[in-house]
Amino acid sequence: MSDEKRGGPAQRLGDTLSGFLRASGLGDRVKQADVIARWPELVGPELAAVTRAISISEDGTLFAVAKTASWLNELTFMEQDLLESVNRVSGSKPLRRIRWALMR
Repeated sequence: MSDEKRGGPAQRLGDTLSGFLRASGLGDRVKQADVIARWPELVGPELAAVTRAISISEDGTLFAVAKTASWLNELTFMEQDLLESVNRVSGSKPLRRIRWALMR
């Protein structure tokens, strides 16, 4: 089948997907979600050993869990530093807050 019959020249799937994400506004959300996968790298080994990033809401709230109540308390005080660190490295729509819960 010629390119004309299919609607034009062939495009790479990655280019098509990137264009769709950009046009739909989902690109920033995908980049934002990368924070979850990169959490250990972004917070360092000590915090990664006692925490886990769970999800990110559309309004920029990161939901994360901590292993103990004492870590939960400490991390609440570290929120601004963590946000600055993650937002500096992530290069995505900035996270606005972190909501901590106790790990089950």
